Amino acid sequence: MTYDRLVCANCAAPVTEGRCPVCRANRERLQQEGPFGGLSPVALVTLLVLLVAAVVLLATNQSAWAV
Repeated sequence: MTYDRLVCANCAAPVTEGRCPVCRANRERLQQEGPFGGLSPVALVTLLVLLVAAVVLLATNQSAWAV
């Protein structure tokens, strides 16, 4: 879910509008998270496993060509 659909529990307005201090603080925090801030831990672990599998696959192919 993107933060533009979030509703503030304090003022019941969309967080993107920043009507209250809570909205503004959360909007600022969500914008500073960076490119991987919105990914769940499961997605990050999956990406890590895929990266390791790709490295292992490349290493085994390199050793097979060297023989």
